Amino acid sequence: MRMKKFINDPRQLTAELLEGFTLAFPRHVRLSGTSAIVRATPKPAGMVRMVTLGGSGHEPGLSGFVGRGMLDASIAGEIFAAPGAVKCIEAIRDACAGGEGTLLIVLNHAGDVLAANIAMQAVDREGLNVKMVLTEEDISSSVGDRRGLVGCVAVYKVAGAAAEAGASLERCFEVAQRMAGNMRTLAVAVRTATNPVTGQPIFELGEDEMEIGMGQHGEAGTGRMRLKSANQTAEIMLDQLLTDLAVSADEEVLVILNGAGATTLMELYLVFRRVAQALEAKSIRLVRSAIGEFITTQEQAGFQMMIARMDKELIELWDAPADTPFFKMP
Repeated sequence: MRMKKFINDPRQLTAELLEGFTLAFPRHVRLSGTSAIVRATPKPAGMVRMVTLGGSGHEPGLSGFVGRGMLDASIAGEIFAAPGAVKCIEAIRDACAGGEGTLLIVLNHAGDVLAANIAMQAVDREGLNVKMVLTEEDISSSVGDRRGLVGCVAVYKVAGAAAEAGASLERCFEVAQRMAGNMRTLAVAVRTATNPVTGQPIFELGEDEMEIGMGQHGEAGTGRMRLKSANQTAEIMLDQLLTDLAVSADEEVLVILNGAGATTLMELYLVFRRVAQALEAKSIRLVRSAIGEFITTQEQAGFQMMIARMDKELIELWDAPADTPFFKMP
């Protein structure tokens, strides 16, 4: 089927996307250079800056979380591609110029990690105060090389709240690492997306199939099977997540359901209903949740389920005020 999207020149897609985004949210963000989305009103001098990076085409992620209580800057790459290391270095320098230090949060995808590592080497030689946190919570990937999925939003939220409260870089790093180490994500897909630049489908699935373990860009999963009901899918995914994270009765968890782009809120709420019921049956306390589209892949149909073990401080940081284009608290 021919791709049907409202775009102009594919070669200008990312530039026009970023321009449109900043025009839509002038109170929150502005464009710095050609590819960095930064806060419209910077933090006061001397406070930790929070920076992330990643490819475009996953809106609202990642630039949708730039704002008070979360990120200070998001370095955008081309569609489904990491930004170059030079752009990352420039953005980190800018962040360090106004802050106590910079926390760089990177999703574990090869291109993003390569750009981030080169940037970290460069800024370290310059003596800049920067620490990097890698999010790698996708349990369908092998241990030691797990992909980063929607769990990055939880890390942005809690570490961003700490930074907004004036915490040191070392403290923000510890909070981010604690959140990253206590979360797990699993994705399911039922229909592919098309790359808006090439018009090509990302992967293929049969009409009556779904695949559990699908990556953000259609990377192969671990469980292709016949399409299941909302209840069945929720149970399959939740059981795997709870087992991998070793969650016990009476522990407190955060659940995020992230729509992939073409899955309706109706479906997500049906899945969440079953997740809440299953957690209650296991005497696991569901203390916080977020349901919606946070990191998408165009018109891909499916969702990501994330669970995270929470403690008192992480809950307080999750509840702290935030005001970004696509995440607000309270």
